Amino acid sequence: MDYERVAARIRKSEGLSYLPYKCPSGHLTIGYGHNLEHGISIEAAELLLRQDIEIAAKQVKNAFILWPKLTEARFYVLVDMTFNMGISRLCGFKKMLTAVEQGDYQTAAKEMLASKWAVQVGRRAAELSKIMKKGEW
Repeated sequence: MDYERVAARIRKSEGLSYLPYKCPSGHLTIGYGHNLEHGISIEAAELLLRQDIEIAAKQVKNAFILWPKLTEARFYVLVDMTFNMGISRLCGFKKMLTAVEQGDYQTAAKEMLASKWAVQVGRRAAELSKIMKKGEW
């Protein structure tokens, strides 16, 4: 089968949607007619994860001039938090971010745990807080 020919015709027929929508038969669909009710492959999930991490890292770099001063592990904490809740919510962690800017990572770690987010994500917050405090994985 000529994949490119088939794909070109399907692209033309289906059109491209970057957001989920209900197709005429009522199925939740995205991309070039991909039925989300069938799920996605591990390869697609890994590709989405990679793209989402890259987006979160770019957002952290754009939002905080302090990021080059951080260890890789502390930078990861900010990326993980951005991945989880979005950059706008991370920016709401004013006391934590002030502590990070001042190099007071113990206070930053405490501020992370003193949040509604920490209650919501539980163990994830505890692990990220330890990484922020120690500066290593």
